Amino acid sequence: MIEITDLQKIGIGLAGFGISFLFLGMLLLFDKGLLAIGNILFISGLGCVIGVERTLRFFFQRHKVKGTTAFFGGIVIVLLGFPIIGMIIESYGFFALFSGFFPVAINFLGRVPILGSLFNLPFMQKLSMNE
Repeated sequence: MIEITDLQKIGIGLAGFGISFLFLGMLLLFDKGLLAIGNILFISGLGCVIGVERTLRFFFQRHKVKGTTAFFGGIVIVLLGFPIIGMIIESYGFFALFSGFFPVAINFLGRVPILGSLFNLPFMQKLSMNE
């Protein structure tokens, strides 16, 4: 079993609240205050979970420049008051940055008892094979 430090537990909570605020911000017609808080909480949570140095190394790798620029550019556009455009750009950057983690996440979710049966459906297996 992997030991989780208290700082990592706090980071998981911050990232979870960040995702929740982002979801609520989109649900409430792209409320820019909730979206901004969600972005800040998610990034600070990521920094707590994997560490500040590894977070900076992750975002500023040469082959991830386009995704990083889109992700942080989208955050800036949300803060400037254009939440729909900002979230579209930020979503592109998120998928560009984290697309390498999707197969790992799908594999992990396939082992969770209730979700595993959903991921073993034929059309879901076809989707996971295309990645």
